[in-house]
Formats: sequence, structure tokens, C-alpha cells
Amino acid sequence: MLHGSQGGATGAGGELTVPMAWLYAEYIADELLRTGDLMPPTSFEFRAGRDALALTIFLSDAEDELSGIRVVSQLETWSSLTAYDQPWQRWVRERFAERERDRRGAVSRSPDLELAQAAWRWLEETELLAPDLDAVPVPDEEDGPQVWTPAWQLGLPLGHLAIHLF
Repeated sequence: MLHGSQGGATGAGGELTVPMAWLYAEYIADELLRTGDLMPPTSFEFRAGRDALALTIFLSDAEDELSGIRVVSQLETWSSLTAYDQPWQRWVRERFAERERDRRGAVSRSPDLELAQAAWRWLEETELLAPDLDAVPVPDEEDGPQVWTPAWQLGLPLGHLAIHLF
């Protein structure tokens, strides 16, 4: 039985390949965020958190073998990668560059990598309105000042917090 895939990439024997590593990373991220109950699952903030966490999970697995991963044993690694003082954006770019170097010469592109790159583009190119944490609060303003923020900058702390609430 052939399984559908994103972009029609084919594996050995001409069968369609399924991006299981990415889908599994996205599933783990989704479950962590739902368990933390931080945002409604239909919100853009939830999507930003899920995508940032899924990228962290996917890119921290050097072998594309997420199916054998034990979530609890990886929580500390993911937490350290998503911590506030870490250069997460640079780390993501470096990991993508490594994956691209590793994939050179391959007959077809990895559908997992393509989905991860699409998530990264969305996180970088999309801005969400969020509280301005650097602004001085105005006493009469109910919600406080807000600023347009790249989705990854909003999603990353949500993913980090979801890990700690798990």
C-alpha cells in the first residue's frame, strides 16, 4: 500500500514517502502544548508554539529516527534548546544547513525536511500581535501595550513552558 506524501517525493522502488519524522515531531509538540493548556489549539499563538517546538524536536534528532524516541528522556534537551538565553534561531539555521549538506547528492528531497522548512518560513515571516514586555505599563490600559513579534519569538517561550508543565 502506498502512502501519500507532501510534494510527491518518492523513495526506493518509486513508492511515495511519508514524512513520518516531521509528523511525529509535530504530534509530540501538539501533545505537549495541549497538556500545558496554555493557548486555545485554534489560535495562531498555539501554532507558533507547536511549530517552534516541533522544529526543536525534529532538528535535535540527527538520525531522523523520531519513531524510536522516548519523549521523557528528551525533555531536558528540548528545554535547554528552547531556553530564553539560548540562540535558538541561529541553532535552527545551522541545523538546516547541516541537513542540506547531508542531503546533497540525494535523488529526492526529504519530505520531512520540506515540511520543517515550511514551518520555519512561517515562523520567520509571520508576525503576531503580542504584549510588549519592554514597554512601561500604562495604568488605564487594560491589556497594556502590544507589539508585532515574529511568530517564532512568541512560540518558543510557549513551547519551553509546555515542556516544563508536562
